[in-house]
Amino acid sequence: MWVIPEDVLLAGALWITERANPYFILQRRKGHGDGGGGLAGLLVGTLDVVLDSNARMAPYRILYQTPDSLGYWIIAHGTSRKEITEHWEWLEHNLLQTLSIFENENDITTFVKGKVQGIIAEFNKNHDVKEDDDTDKFKEASSKFRKLFGMPDEEKLVNYYSCSYWKGKVPRQGWLYLSINHICFYSYLLGKEAKLVVRWADITQLEKSATLLLPDVIKVSTRANEHVFSVFLNINETFKLAEQLANIAMRRLLDNKGFELDRSLPKLKKKSPKKVSALKRDLDARAKSERYRALFRLPKDEKLDGHTDCTLWTPFNKMHILGQMFVSTNYICFTSKEETLCSLIIPLREVTIVEKADSSNVLPSPLSISTKNRMTFLFANLKDRDFLVQRISDFLQQTTSKIYLERELNGSLNSSDDESHYEKSSRLVCPTFDPAIFTSSQAKEFLKEQAWKNHFTEYGEGVCMYRTEKTKELVLKGIPESMRGELWLLFSGAINEMTTHPGYYEDLVEKSMGKYNLATEEIERDLHRSLPEHPAFQNEMGIAALRRVLTAYAFRNPNIGYCQAMNIVTSVLLLYAKEEEAFWLLVALCERMLPDYYNTRVVGALVDQGVFEELAREYVPQLYDCMQDLGVISTISLSWFLTLFLSVMPFESAVVVVDCFFYDGIKVIFQLALSVLHANIHQLLGCKDDGEAMTVLGRYLDSVTNKDSTLPPIPHLHSLLTDNGEPHPEVDIFKLVRSSYEKFGSIRADVIEQMRFKQRLRVIQTIEDTTKRNVVRTILTETAFSIDELEELYVLFKAEHLSSCYWGSSSNPTERHDPSLPYLEQYRIDVELFKGLFALLFPWANGAHSDPLAVRFFRLLDENGDALLNFRDFINGLSVLCHGDLTEKLKLLYKMHVLPGECQTSMKKLSTPDYRHYLKLWNEETKPKRESTKDLPKLNQSQFIELCKTLYSMFSEDVAEQELYHATATVTSLLLEMGEVGKLFTSCDVFIPAELEDKPSPCEDAKQQDVSEELAPMQDIKLEDSSPKETGTSSAMLISDDETKDDTSMSSYSVLSAGSHELDEKLQCEDIADDTVLVCSDERPSERERRRIPNGGGLPHSTSIDKDWAITFEQFLASVLTEQALVRYFEKPVDVAACITNAKNVRKVGRPLLSTSDYEISLSG
Repeated sequence: MWVIPEDVLLAGALWITERANPYFILQRRKGHGDGGGGLAGLLVGTLDVVLDSNARMAPYRILYQTPDSLGYWIIAHGTSRKEITEHWEWLEHNLLQTLSIFENENDITTFVKGKVQGIIAEFNKNHDVKEDDDTDKFKEASSKFRKLFGMPDEEKLVNYYSCSYWKGKVPRQGWLYLSINHICFYSYLLGKEAKLVVRWADITQLEKSATLLLPDVIKVSTRANEHVFSVFLNINETFKLAEQLANIAMRRLLDNKGFELDRSLPKLKKKSPKKVSALKRDLDARAKSERYRALFRLPKDEKLDGHTDCTLWTPFNKMHILGQMFVSTNYICFTSKEETLCSLIIPLREVTIVEKADSSNVLPSPLSISTKNRMTFLFANLKDRDFLVQRISDFLQQTTSKIYLERELNGSLNSSDDESHYEKSSRLVCPTFDPAIFTSSQAKEFLKEQAWKNHFTEYGEGVCMYRTEKTKELVLKGIPESMRGELWLLFSGAINEMTTHPGYYEDLVEKSMGKYNLATEEIERDLHRSLPEHPAFQNEMGIAALRRVLTAYAFRNPNIGYCQAMNIVTSVLLLYAKEEEAFWLLVALCERMLPDYYNTRVVGALVDQGVFEELAREYVPQLYDCMQDLGVISTISLSWFLTLFLSVMPFESAVVVVDCFFYDGIKVIFQLALSVLHANIHQLLGCKDDGEAMTVLGRYLDSVTNKDSTLPPIPHLHSLLTDNGEPHPEVDIFKLVRSSYEKFGSIRADVIEQMRFKQRLRVIQTIEDTTKRNVVRTILTETAFSIDELEELYVLFKAEHLSSCYWGSSSNPTERHDPSLPYLEQYRIDVELFKGLFALLFPWANGAHSDPLAVRFFRLLDENGDALLNFRDFINGLSVLCHGDLTEKLKLLYKMHVLPGECQTSMKKLSTPDYRHYLKLWNEETKPKRESTKDLPKLNQSQFIELCKTLYSMFSEDVAEQELYHATATVTSLLLEMGEVGKLFTSCDVFIPAELEDKPSPCEDAKQQDVSEELAPMQDIKLEDSSPKETGTSSAMLISDDETKDDTSMSSYSVLSAGSHELDEKLQCEDIADDTVLVCSDERPSERERRRIPNGGGLPHSTSIDKDWAITFEQFLASVLTEQALVRYFEKPVDVAACITNAKNVRKVGRPLLSTSDYEISLSG
């Protein structure tokens, strides 16, 4: 290919000149081409892989040089001699003579460079090549990646790194390629090649470690192997990118959320020397935005625009605090270098003025930001203040326009709030003070309120409040009952989403009212189990509010819908917040603060259970082994984490835990859980079984009290269920929380995220393995396949689905993979994916003619007509072909051709069925199915034609091809004769109305349309009319000639019927190898007869298809049994293990046209 001219310092180093003229030189890389170059060639090939330099380019190149100059410019390179020779010949024919006209060498150089650039521009224009941000060097690496590993263009390379791969005890220096869906390695060392391809979705463990011999190592583990990479130039960057890509793969397995490139990224500078791809920049930006959102509890769609070092003037202590300012689309945030000193969130919707103040030596480059609540924030020491002010101004302008639009859209809604169907402004509990009974606890509550009011006066109130160590101290002492809802909204960030989505909750409630699905049924079942001991939920008002919030959220997020434990958490939120506020708090919990906790498989809680086990091993090692032996950690962590201790502690104590959780996040739950274990360490070490350990922990948690609570005592359900043993001494909740901070406060949020990633890989892969085992166990008794064979087939089936997610398919991946469905339905394939598996695994597949047969087979297996097959459907079909007897196989072949005319053929996707549909299907599947051969409908003439075509195409590549063709011709003639004889018994009784005689039925019409669209052209079958003895009448004839070969419609194969019903001669087969002709006479149709066939495509429908002609399955079976060649073919045993191995090997090679999905491979040669 032509390349933009670049300088070359040493033209002869490591290159051999093959052709030359005064201006151009064609060179070949040493070690490539004939001879291989001996030792020098091996060394150069090794250097090409090891070095990250221009030496890694293609093996052929063309250089430009003027006669009197020492400089060279590369203008083209090629991967093959043919490609580079075409470029060389073009230069000789079109450019060489022109250059001799010029007198000045500089003019020649300018002309050549301009010509080459013009060729490249013209090529890009003609081939619609879009400019992107990737550098030429990265494009070269990306091209090499696809070529080395057989990846399609859809597989995007993210980055590549030099490293060593430990193959056995020998390190292989090469390149690690990280793409969106795969991690690959390639090495070429002294003539030996090593390749490795692993899907991110197959990785079970990814960790960075260090040993004495290898200080920096990345270990990649799958179910079968462990791969070790070392000697990285930047191991941290490599590992972080690998983590991100593995996370994306896990997310796709979990909920189908794949990767989509962010098109809003700023453009890369054209002359950037870095080898950073647009995808790498996108992933880096995503990672920074995720950390930014987690740090300041911002909405999940907020994107970080940039950050800069600065100082912030804090009026409460009269200091300039050093930290970082973060600017995003809707927020300006600040955090101090010293983590707990100060943090600040300023929504742009609250900003009124942004202005540059005068600089001074004391206050360089200051920036003043004023808000609606009359607070002013002074930042200084900003490096690029002018640019920063411009960015903030741009975002402010966008924010202002959004606010005006929202006001217009919601004006009518706000005016009718008073007429709402529920009182959204009320809380279920409104704490009040009665002066007559002003107890000590109420006095403490009053003092807490005053302390918070003083804090608001000093540090500000609302979203823009300065958050300092003082704020944390107040939270640990307990939030006043009257302020709890307000501060929960503030600390969780839910206030931001609620403010920016006015009217959203009301709309959801309106839309969800009266709707019925699985989530609403589960909600109704659990409504009266939500804090039943609390008076607020002992009446319809509280129950109705809880129903509305849970139902609205189920409609907002169908992926979660409803999960047990959500009712308990939501009921507590409703006690302290208004209904809409409780909804947005629930959104913050489910989607940001407790990610994946409340989906159908509680993945997030299982992940944090693994994290808790790791923390327990680190912080309470003396207890860890004991707890593991008892199996207690997995039991307690789910109930503690899912309900934030609300289900295991007295209510008035558990809400204090929720206070701290909304302020400090999940680390509070881990700290508290470790504190509970630490406080009971001696009792737990003495426990003999898990029941005794649970009793010890249950008594301890029951005894946790909140003496400051002003609420009336509420009986705790958990305490009512414990035994009558001696109660545990009371434990003060505030002392317990403070103790957890003192002993385990060193646990950092970023460390928890790192541990979560490790556990997420383990949990999701465990779930996938469980799904596989359950699916295999479910269908094991229904098939003759062994467990190992079923597991291997399931892996191939799932891999086909994943490949379609990576590289596209005709159907939506979210329709084919739904983790919320029963195990068998979680992975499904459409007809295009089935074609690929059919060609690989099914014994009837035969190369070019496989697709039409696969389409028929797919329709037969798709019993519910949703255009998707689950694993059971797939195995049922494969099992008949691999383990079925002759009759079963022939019955299947027969039904494949009856189905389009007799049953539904539409490939139209049905509307998404609800769970009752699946229950109905399951109920039907449990009933025994008995199908008699007599129940099968007859095969009409058009269907018989298609059956003939299928048989001939099936045998086209068989070793006994000639014998099978002769046998098929004999069987076909016999069946034709049977069909004619059968007409004698049906023609007298069948009446066809005249208006319907020439019109196909709707089902027949749909069949013909589907066949014309789905079935590829097959080998023509020419059946010619016979000359019966002395009768002069024809019996039956299928016509096809050269004029009809390109017509794929049904009328290409026309059938004529005449008065005689006798056949004195059997059909014979001629010219089988090239153009199969079933002959029944010695004469071909005359030219005159051919011209009467419209468009050369067969006779009109009314005369080409005999509506009375039909055969039964018994006739078809009996006819096939007369031919030993056909019997041998259909009774031929199938080596299932060999088929599976072959399928896996094909997938290893990596053929994009087959939607390949690569397994681990490690090759050397």
